[in-house]
Formats: sequence, C-alpha cells, structure tokens
Amino acid sequence: MATLVSSAGGLLAMLNESHPLLKLHALSNLNKLVDNFWPEISTSVPVIESLYEDEEFDQHQRQLAALLVSKVFYYLGELNDSLSYALGASSLFDVSEDSDYVHTLLAKAIDEYASLKSKAAESSAEAANVDPRLEAIVERMLNKCIVDGKYHQAMGIAIECRRLDILEEAITKSDNVHGTLSYCINVSHSFVNLREYRREVLRLLVNVYQKLPSPDYLSICQCLMFLDEREGVASILEKLLRSENKDDALLAYQVAFDLIENEHQAFLLSVRNHLSPPKPQPLEAAQPEASEAATNESSAAEDVQMTDGGSTSNVSVLEDPKEVIYSERLTKIKGILSGETSIQLTLQFLYSHNKSDLLILKTIKQSVEMRNSVCHSATIYANAIMHAGTTVDTFLRENLDWLSRATNWAKFSATAGLGVIHRGHLQQGRSLMAPYLPQGGAGGGGGSPYSEGGALYALGLIHANHGEGIKEFLRDSLRSTNVEVIQHGACLGLGLSALGTADEEIYDDIKNVLYTDSAVAGEAAGISMGLLMVGTASEKASEMLVYAHETQHEKIIRGLALGIALTVYGREEEADTLIEQMTRDQDPILRYGGMYALALAYSGTANNKAIRQLLHFAVSDVSDDVRRTAVLALGFVLYSEPEQTPRIVSLLSESYNPHVRYGAALAVGISCAGTGLSEAISLLEPLTSDVVDFVRQGALIAMAMVMVQISEASDSRVGVFRRQLERIILDKHEDTMSKMGAILASGILDAGGRNVTIRLVSKTKHDKVTAVVGLAVFSQYWYWYPLIYFISLAFSPTALIGLNSDLKVPKFEFMSHAKPSLFEYPKPTTVPTATSAVKLPTAVLSTSAKASKAKAKKEADQKANAGKLSGVEASSSRAKNEKGKSSEKDGDSMQVDGQAEKKSEPEPSFEILTNPARVVPSQEKYIKFLEESRYVPIKLAPSGFVLLRDLRPTEPEVLSLTDTPSSTASAAGGVSATGQQDSASTMAVDEEPQPPQPFEYTSNQ
Repeated sequence: MATLVSSAGGLLAMLNESHPLLKLHALSNLNKLVDNFWPEISTSVPVIESLYEDEEFDQHQRQLAALLVSKVFYYLGELNDSLSYALGASSLFDVSEDSDYVHTLLAKAIDEYASLKSKAAESSAEAANVDPRLEAIVERMLNKCIVDGKYHQAMGIAIECRRLDILEEAITKSDNVHGTLSYCINVSHSFVNLREYRREVLRLLVNVYQKLPSPDYLSICQCLMFLDEREGVASILEKLLRSENKDDALLAYQVAFDLIENEHQAFLLSVRNHLSPPKPQPLEAAQPEASEAATNESSAAEDVQMTDGGSTSNVSVLEDPKEVIYSERLTKIKGILSGETSIQLTLQFLYSHNKSDLLILKTIKQSVEMRNSVCHSATIYANAIMHAGTTVDTFLRENLDWLSRATNWAKFSATAGLGVIHRGHLQQGRSLMAPYLPQGGAGGGGGSPYSEGGALYALGLIHANHGEGIKEFLRDSLRSTNVEVIQHGACLGLGLSALGTADEEIYDDIKNVLYTDSAVAGEAAGISMGLLMVGTASEKASEMLVYAHETQHEKIIRGLALGIALTVYGREEEADTLIEQMTRDQDPILRYGGMYALALAYSGTANNKAIRQLLHFAVSDVSDDVRRTAVLALGFVLYSEPEQTPRIVSLLSESYNPHVRYGAALAVGISCAGTGLSEAISLLEPLTSDVVDFVRQGALIAMAMVMVQISEASDSRVGVFRRQLERIILDKHEDTMSKMGAILASGILDAGGRNVTIRLVSKTKHDKVTAVVGLAVFSQYWYWYPLIYFISLAFSPTALIGLNSDLKVPKFEFMSHAKPSLFEYPKPTTVPTATSAVKLPTAVLSTSAKASKAKAKKEADQKANAGKLSGVEASSSRAKNEKGKSSEKDGDSMQVDGQAEKKSEPEPSFEILTNPARVVPSQEKYIKFLEESRYVPIKLAPSGFVLLRDLRPTEPEVLSLTDTPSSTASAAGGVSATGQQDSASTMAVDEEPQPPQPFEYTSNQ
C-alpha cells in the first residue's frame, strides 16, 4: 500500500546531500510529485538550477533537474523560462505525454520556432540563429504526428514552421494523397499570410502533384494560375488535347472552364497564345476533298470560331488525322480561354431562363414622381440590374416617352444601362449600340454627347474583361473627341474592356485625357488607368500619385485615388509602402484612396494587420469620408470568411457617426453577398430604419446583396424585406435617398432575371478579379451614380450547364435532393391584373375599386334578403367578389398573389432538374447525378460548366439551349409591341406564342 506524502521537504533536503545517488533519488521523486507540491518546490528552484548547471554532474541527472525546473516555472506562469529549461531536458521532455504541461510547452515551442523562421525568411538571413534544441523538439513533434497518422496536424505545423521538407513528407506518406493535397491548398489560401511564402507552398504542391501516377490536372492548373506560370498551364492543356483518349480532351475543356471562372483576362489570353498550332504538312493534289471534309467537320463542332494562331486555316493543309483532331480541339479550347464560349452559353441561359417581374418595375415607375430625377434614374438602374445579361429590354421599349425625359447625365446613365442588359453580347454589341454611338468628327455626329458617352460606357460593360474586339474602336472614339462627356464614357469603356491587360498604348491614350485637367473626363481617366493596371503594382501608381498632388480638381484626385488602389489589387505586403504613403497623406481624398488600397491589396485574405489598420482609421481619422471607407473596406478584406464580418463591425454599426454606420452596412453587404447569413441580416435590419437617410439607403442595398437568391421558404425575413421595399417605394413622404436605395435594392434582389448571385470567390477558392474590382468601383457610387452599373461585374450566373464533347448542351436530368420550395423562384406579383394595370392609371383604379366594392355589397345584400340562400354560398360569393376587388385595387402594387394553392398531398422531398438548370449556391450541396443517367460528369461539380462523358455515344442526342437570342434587338423588342404581354420575357424556351386572332383582309381600294 502506497504511503501518502504530505510534504516535499524531506526530498528537498536531500538535494543538499553530497552523494550523487541521493540527489538523483530526490530529483526523480520530486519530478513525480511536482504537480501537487510545486509551491513548496519553487522555494528551492535556485538549488535545482545549480544542479542543472553543475558540469560535474551526470548528463541524465542534469536533464532531470532541467525538467523539474521547467515544470515549476510552468506552474508559476513563466512560460519562456519553462520552455528554456524544457529544451535543456532534451529527450526527457516527452512530446507524446498527454498532459497540459506538454501541450502548452509544445504550442509555445512551435510558436517560437515559427516566428524565428518567419523573421529569418523576411530578413533573408540564414536559419542559424534558431536553437538546434528547439528545432529538435519541433521535429520530434512533427515525426510523431506523421507516425500517428495525424497528417493534417503535421501539415499545419509544417506550414506554420516553414518546414516544406516535412510538409512534402506528410503529404506523400498520407493514405489519401489527393485529399491531403486539396486540404493543403485550402490551408495555404486561408492561413498563409505572406504572399511570397504562399507561392513557395503552392510550388511545392505542384511538384508533388506532378509526381503522382494520376495527376489532378484541375488542381495543378489552379495552383499554376496563382503562381502566374502561363507556360505550365499551356503545356498541360496541350498534352491533354493531343491525347488519344477522348476523356483527356474533356478534362482539358473542364480545366479551361475552371480557369475562366477566376476571370483573369491577361493570364488566360497568354495561355491561349502559348498553345502551339497544329503542325501543317503540304498535301498531295489528290486529297483536297478529304481536307475539305475535315475542315467542315471541324467548323461544325465548334461553338465559337477563333481566327488567331491560324488554327482553323491550317486544317486545310493537314495530313495527319491526329493533327486534324488536335486542330478541332484547339479551336474549341481557344474559344473557351478567350471567354467567348462561356459568355455565349451564359447569355443563352440567362435569356431562356429569365424570370424577371416587369410588374415590379411598373409599380416603381408609377410611384416615382417625374420631378424627382434621382428616383427616375434609380428606376433605370434597377431595370438594367434586374435584366443584367438577359438581353431583355422590354421595359425600356414600352416606356420610351417616360425614358426620353432623362436629360444630361441621366441620359448618359440610361444609354449605359443597355450595356448591362446586353452584357456578353460580344458579337452584336456594337450594332446594338450603333444608334447612340458617336458618328465621327470631333464632337460626335450631332447626337447628344451624353447618350454618345453613355453608349461608349455601355460597350465597355458589354465587353467587360473580354474587350479584344472593341478596344480599338473605343481608342479611336477617345482620340477623336474633345467633348469631356464623351471622353468620360470612352475612358470607362476602355478601362472595362481592357481590364487588367496593362496595355501601354491604351494607358498613354488615357493619360493624355487625364493631363487635359478636365474634371469630368479626368475622374473617369483616373479610374480607367486603375482598371487597366489592376494588380500590376507597377511604377505607374507613383506617376498617378504625383499628378493627384498636382491637380486642383477634387473629382480627378478621387478618380486617381481609386485608380491607384486598383493597381495594388492582391499584392498584399508588396503594397505596404504605397499604402503607408497614401494613408499618411494630408489630403483626405488620398487617405480615402489608401483605405481602398488596403481593401484591395489584402482582399479576401482576412489579414489581421490589414483589419487592425482599417479599424484604427475607422475610429480615429478626422474625415468622415475616410472613416466610412475604412469600415466599408473591411468587407473586401473579409469576404473569404463572411461569418466574421458581422461580428467585427457590430459595434461600428451602432456608432454615433452615420458615415461609420453606412460603412458597416456596406461592409456586411459586400462580404456576405449572396450568403443569406442570418447574423448579417440581423445586423442590417435595424439600419434599414435608421434615422439618417443615407444610412437607410446603404442598409437597403446591402440587405438586397445579402438576400440575393435567398427564397422566402428558407428565411421568412426575405418576404418581410420585399414588403418593406414596396412600402418605401410607394410612400409619397419617404425621402429621396432611402427611396433610391429601395429601388436599387429591388433591382439587386431580382438581378439578372433572378438567375445570378453576387460571388467574389470562385468555387476553387480563388478571388474573382472582375467581381471584386466591380464592387470596389460600385461602392464609389456615393459620389457618382453612373458607377452603379459596375455591380453587374460581380454577377455570377447560378446554373449547372452540362456540356458534351462538342461544347453543346445536351438534355439530361439530375436531382436536387431538397424540397423544391426552398430554392424556387419568387412568386410573380399579381399577374392576372397586369393588363388592367396597363390600361388604368392608379387614381382610376382606386375609385373603380370603391365603386365596385359598393356595388358588390349591394348585390350581396339583395341576394341575402331575397333568396335567403345558404350562408355558405352567400359568403363564398362575397369572398369571391372581395378577392376580385382587392386584386383589382392592388393591380399597381407588388403584393404577391395571395391565392394559396391548396396542396392535397405533401411537398416532395426532392426535385428533378433538366440541364441547364438554375442551381443557387445554398442548393449545391443537394445536387446529385442520377445513377442510370446517360451522361457522367468528368468532375463532380454541383454547378457551373460541367463537361459530360457520354456513356451511349451511338444514340442520337437531344440538345437544350438551341435558340440563341441571335438578334436580341428583335427578340426583345418584338416581345411586346402593344405592351400587353408582360410575361413574354419570362416565356420558357419550349413554349409557343399564342396564334394571332382570326381576321379578314379587306383592301382599301
């Protein structure tokens, strides 16, 4: 039976004995008792320390003394001293021991080691200053993790400690290398703060991937894109295209579509140009028919013909059948990389699935007073956003008189709105805008300079990020005019179409406009230079900063401030010098630009240093503009972790300063866009009824951004918010600012025919450059309303579009394993009365409703008195009358039709969807492919462009999306000549229009 020890005094006394064995006995027993008797032992720490330092003492005993002192210091809270002695204990410090002491000291050791390695890397010094004993402990810990099969833990520690050798060992030894690699990619994006080190990790991952027997080319190319290695991507694509296996070609297309989603135009075009053309060989005269057949076959298989690189022209001189196949595939992949294929398919999808509700726009239009130009313009913006990319401009065609009342800059905006509606209509964009474009000559062709400038801006929006076909025309337009309004539109158009290409010639043209020192043109030139140089962090930024100090125009300084911020997009710590320069500037406008520079340089990184800086400016700067923007900028830094934002800005949203509250609202809107996050909605709700009008405006817009594509079934607050918007719009006494916010919010809620969301991160966790830049410029609408259209750059179609090897869309079914009501389109607002709404103005409707109410009551009374009909019948007839009247009365309102359909059977728990189908982000986890399906995806993906392997290639295929809006002007314009057919824009693809009424032709003669 063990004796209970009540004191360590006896053992401590033994430490003073002269015989080494007694000391050893004392140390080993004290080591066992230290957890209970550390207060008593702490009085003898100097004695134990002297034993550790006594070189005559046995090595094992010295280590034991060190371990004992380490434990005492641990209990005293002196972790640095504790770790120092634990290192002295060497192998006696057992990393596998499961105790608080070991766990705490290991964490401390890893932190210490990681910070030493980071400092060594930052100062480019050798790692010699790291204590080898510390390194040994960390290595023992890492090896233990690998031996125990805790690979994720080992990888996390290895990344933090910059031990890429051990990271590679952990990945290669893991039981699921592909899974471990994808985990590692996520970790490097989420937790590695330094851009340069993140690139090292990704480079290592690419090397590991390439050594695998079956490399994951999708992930390799994503890593290479981040590393900006264009040749590497091109060689992988070429290898896959030249493969004899058809599936490899499908995989190449899938890689290209995945890269396109990251919207890095310059990179993609460079990859396209690095693909080598087919090898031509002179043909014998006897074989022209064969080569002609090959040419025809090639052109038939393409979605989009490309003419660069000679890929199609070479087909006629190819002899090798392998080269013919390669040529066909090359043409297709060039179409994908240029963006034309995906844009064309998206355009078809948005047109055929458009579910926008024109009645909402009619209600807004009728409730807006004509005297109020702000709300008039807001309605035009809302229409453009609501129909973004659908090519449906019915509302504009039906309201030409109303539209024509727009003057000056409102006319500029109205014309530019066509660019948002027809976004992606690359082939016909110029002919669509032809009536409004400058007709040559220095001042345009006699048309209004405002509509001409707006048309050039519209061309930029149509060709945003894909401007190869329109850049030259916009440059010529810019050179050939001195009218500042036209220059303004041309600069914005050029910036959009050449986004991120860093084209020197275009830069010089825009710089010439800037140097004319015209306030209106100079503002657009500043923004445009930033758009052109997005993410290049070139010396051009300092050139722009110099001019910002020289000019006297506030507009130009503001344009340049935002432009400079755009140049450092995604450069993280590389941008610190410029950010420091801007945030210390005396001019508040340049400090305001510094906030955007912080936001964009660290966009999506959730970097603590950037967050701390922004919070500092949010509460300390003397300028309201700077404070507002500092809070708003948090939204950009945090959009990769949307749950964090409401928590971080919650106190700021209650600030006494309305500018800070507005910034908090938009920060939540930007980072939580499209998530429907409950905390975000709860934070925004009180702000939508704030006492200050512009705060209400910001909160309404932010709420719409958060709620886009969230159904009422999944969050009842969506319905409440829609009714709140209606109430604000219809309220005659509501102030202009919040009414404008409500109108824009209505547009954003139903953006892109209810088929798009706002998404700043692609499915592969990369930033979507165009989307982030679009929202950054959109947030500048505070000063300049036409920039509202930039929000369309952040719209991302929510669709699953399955494609076969010919890049056509075959019809096949897949399943959404959730209740249909959770993800259905919002119910249309009272459509049955749409025709009467057209015929009758509001005043007449309300009086007729009163009259019909009185008449119905009279009839009901007569029936009740005369026939004494059964109470049920009378009440039902009265109810029917009431229903008819109320719907008539509400013909102009946006109330959702109240007729609840009686469902006899319960709602099914799943839904079968047909390719292509709308799949909203929250629905993605429920998407499943059917087992007996003819088509199997090459990569399991719940949405986006998915390449399909055909399991029954001999059977004939049925294609969807066959009716492209080939001439949209006629397609959209011919929809409704009389304005009667409101639902024409929502007509499904396979529905036939009604035949005309029978008539007799009689000649006038």
